[in-house]
Amino acid sequence: QVQLVESGGGLVQAGGSLRLSCAASGRTFSRSHMGWFRQAPGKERECVAAVSWTGGRTYYADSVKGRFTISRDNAKNTVYLQIHSLKPEDTAVYYCAADNVYTQVVITPHYWGQGTQVTVSS
Repeated sequence: QVQLVESGGGLVQAGGSLRLSCAASGRTFSRSHMGWFRQAPGKERECVAAVSWTGGRTYYADSVKGRFTISRDNAKNTVYLQIHSLKPEDTAVYYCAADNVYTQVVITPHYWGQGTQVTVSS
């Protein structure tokens, strides 16, 4: 079992940066593959980034490549999403997710956080 709590969202101007954090608890975090999803109003939830439990494998959606960076610190049970050059279309609720299977973490992860709102003003 993994419990996930996101933080770091907020209101930022276009072009700004944010770092989202996801604190995990549970015995299996260090062996869990992690992902970040987002859901904008009226749109489906999409995976924007994922990282394997070793940190050696990452995935990024085409729409965020070059602007988003996912990382994890297994000693702190935390995964991060660094976002640069924010755009109004990045406005969404961002969710942290976890799964024991890497391919599943980008599709239908088993564990979810409650989400944190990111709003980008133009």
